[in-house]
Amino acid sequence: MIAPWGDAAALAQSSGKLIEAAKTEGTVTVYSSVTVEDMAVLTTAFEKKYGIKVRVWRGSSENIIQRSMVEARGGRYEVDAIETSAAEMESLYRERMLQEVKSPHLADIVPAAIRPHREWVGDRLNIISAGYNTNLVKKQDAPKSYEDLLDPRWKGKLTIEADDAVWFGALVSAMGEEKGLAFFRELVKRNGLSLRKGHTLIANLIVSGEVPYALTVYHYKAEQLKRSGAPLEWEVLSPGIARFLGTGVLKRVPHPHGAVLFFDFMMHDAQALLVDHDFTPTNVKVKALDAPFTLVDPALVLDQGEKWQKLFQEIVVKQGK
Repeated sequence: MIAPWGDAAALAQSSGKLIEAAKTEGTVTVYSSVTVEDMAVLTTAFEKKYGIKVRVWRGSSENIIQRSMVEARGGRYEVDAIETSAAEMESLYRERMLQEVKSPHLADIVPAAIRPHREWVGDRLNIISAGYNTNLVKKQDAPKSYEDLLDPRWKGKLTIEADDAVWFGALVSAMGEEKGLAFFRELVKRNGLSLRKGHTLIANLIVSGEVPYALTVYHYKAEQLKRSGAPLEWEVLSPGIARFLGTGVLKRVPHPHGAVLFFDFMMHDAQALLVDHDFTPTNVKVKALDAPFTLVDPALVLDQGEKWQKLFQEIVVKQGK
C-alpha cells in the first residue's frame, strides 16, 4: 500500500515499467456499477492482455460510494479503482479520496469528460432515453415531444425510474424551471407515472410488455436488447439528457500500479469494447462524441441535489402510483 501516489505516478508515463510493476502486484480491485455481463467483457480483456487478475465488486453507484467511504474511515483500503456515475465520482473527489492520474491517453479524451481537478475522468456517456414496446406502441404513434405525453392515450401507460431525481432536475432546468415543473405536475395529474426501481429492470419490463412506454431507460441497454431481437425501440425526446460515468484511482490503494494500469486501460483499450457493446465512449479517436444533449453537471447535482430530490418526491413519487 502507498499513500498519495508514490512510484506509480512516475511510472504512469513509462508503460513498460508500469506493466512490470503491476504484474508484480498480481491483482487489482475495482468497484463498479456497470452490469456484471458488461464488466466481464472489460475485465476479461484486461486479464488477457496483462495477466493480472481483476477483482470486481458490483453495486449501485450509491452503494459504491457508501462502501468506499465506510472502508476509508475505518482505515481499510481495499479498493484500487472505482468506475461509476459522475455525481458519485465527484462526491469521492470532494471527500479527498481520489488522486490525479497523468495518463498519456487523456489527450484523446473529449475535454468535457475531464473535470478541472482531473481526479476522475469520464470514460463513457450515458444517454437517458425513452423506450417503448414495439408490439404495443407503433413507431408512428410514439410521442415526438414531452408535450405529446399529455395526450389521454398515454393514461396508465407511462413508467419512470423511481430514483431519477437527477434526470428530473436536469430536464426541468433545460425546459425552464417554471415550465418544467408545471409540465410534470400536469403529466402526473392527467396520465400518472408508474414507478419502478432500476433502469435495466425497466428495459426488461418493456420487452415483456409489462411497461408499454418508459421515460427513462439507458440507451445502451435499450440498444443491446433491440439488437438481440427484442420488441423494443428507444428515442430521445428533446431536450436530451446525458451524464458521464467515470473512472478514478483512490489515494491509498493496495495495488497502486495495477490501479494506474486499469485507469489507462479504461481510457484506451476499453473504449473500443464499449462501442462494441453499444456504449458511448469518450475517446474521440475511437468514436467522435457528437452529442447534442444537455450534460448533467455533477457538481450542480451535489450542490442542488436536495432541492431536486424534494421536488421529485413531491411531484412524481408521492403523486405517482
